[in-house]
Amino acid sequence: MTDYDAIVCGGGTAGPVVASRLVEAGRSVLLIEAGPDYGAFAEGRWPADMLDARTIPVSHDWGYTSGDELPARSLAYERARVIGGCSAHNGCTVSWGHRDDYDGWAARGLEGWSADDLFPLFDETSTRMRVRRFANDEVAPFHRGFVEAGVAMGLAEADDLDTLDGGMGVCVEPSNSPDGVRWNAAFAYLDPVRDRAHLTVRGDTTVDRVIVEGGRAVGVRAIGPLGEVEIHAGLVVVCAGVYGSPAILMRSGIGPADELRALDIDAIVDLPVGRNLHDHPSFELTFAPSEELARRTAEFEAAGHVVPDEQGFAKGESGRAQAAGEPFDLHVFPEISMDGHLGVFVAMLTPRARGALTLRDADPASAPRLDHAFLSDPDHHDLEALVDGVELARAFAATEPFASLLDRELEPGPDAPARHDLRDAVRAGVIHYWHPVGTCAMGSVTDADGHVQGVDGLVVADASVMPVTPRATTNIPTVVVAERIARALTYPG
Repeated sequence: MTDYDAIVCGGGTAGPVVASRLVEAGRSVLLIEAGPDYGAFAEGRWPADMLDARTIPVSHDWGYTSGDELPARSLAYERARVIGGCSAHNGCTVSWGHRDDYDGWAARGLEGWSADDLFPLFDETSTRMRVRRFANDEVAPFHRGFVEAGVAMGLAEADDLDTLDGGMGVCVEPSNSPDGVRWNAAFAYLDPVRDRAHLTVRGDTTVDRVIVEGGRAVGVRAIGPLGEVEIHAGLVVVCAGVYGSPAILMRSGIGPADELRALDIDAIVDLPVGRNLHDHPSFELTFAPSEELARRTAEFEAAGHVVPDEQGFAKGESGRAQAAGEPFDLHVFPEISMDGHLGVFVAMLTPRARGALTLRDADPASAPRLDHAFLSDPDHHDLEALVDGVELARAFAATEPFASLLDRELEPGPDAPARHDLRDAVRAGVIHYWHPVGTCAMGSVTDADGHVQGVDGLVVADASVMPVTPRATTNIPTVVVAERIARALTYPG
């Protein structure tokens, strides 16, 4: 007996997309989210920090951190535990990546994932997520100075972040923040179907594992306010994110068999779940603000404007990308935190290093071990490209009118004047870009439609299925992934 036609495990960026499409197709759906569900946007129950698109909140964080991979320091790997997931917790930056990213997925034999296949979904998704442009008078002095410096350096001013054909350039970024509100995936996809009788949303409920009988997923075991329950369905779709989805699969007996047996988990299917973990390795230069910046910012705010964390944005090219004829492989952007901290953030977009997620034990309350293996590729491609990015950021900081807004570089600072010093600084200070992917990759864990190999009725539909990270901020691409897999479920063949 089934309780629902489908159970969607995880209400983050991808889960609302999948749930809404299944509901629209007439299926009875249970959407389970580990964090709270604050209801529809129009109900007015959302915390203010989750709606304010100016800065990134941390009030609903899962609390994931680095381990042995980063000796002598702990790095937070922020993930949002709330309906809407990281789309309710992010910087609202919109970039799609490049067509080569998705054509590369298709070249792996993943039918339906080429840039031409996905373009209509990117276009529709951007409309649903209410992507907008900042008006000219909304651009804060710090961000405007960065864009104008990029033009002075010879970069094209090109508003092409939400296309698949853009190259190097600098611009004011698009943002999914209508009227300054962070428009998350729950608002975009779940709100229009919340009144449907065959949709049920359960917040504050953690999925422990998928129940598999005779090689088929038949439901889930979950833990909620009333304790442990088993819920049955004809289809289980796991959308718990790059850290959560592999953990659920492995607790269910789907993953590296030797590792599972060592944790006293019965191994049902031996698959490389948790492998291929990677993110864009990044580094942030920090600066003291100049008196000129303080003056201009005060004038800007006195005119009734707000100063967002992020607005200016550049795509650059490392020496290795240039030699390989790649379109771009760096993101560089200025960043202001609410405490006045100034940074220029650099991300390297085509990493070769691959890490892994592993379980500590079979307890769903235990966070998995995360090892992104940053900068560990044997030919130092990632390190050298990221150092090129740091040098590009320094070039921005030395170019007017941006230079006048900065007093001095604090990190890595004067102790890292030369390239070999920068290598040491980058190794010691590498951080992530909030864009992990790959732990349930298509082609090794799932097929091209997200079906888990060896288990009928079980699908993964989130950023964990991306085999290789795109050159993008991954919010909109993750929604596209969910759309693509949801459509395969609702319109098979």
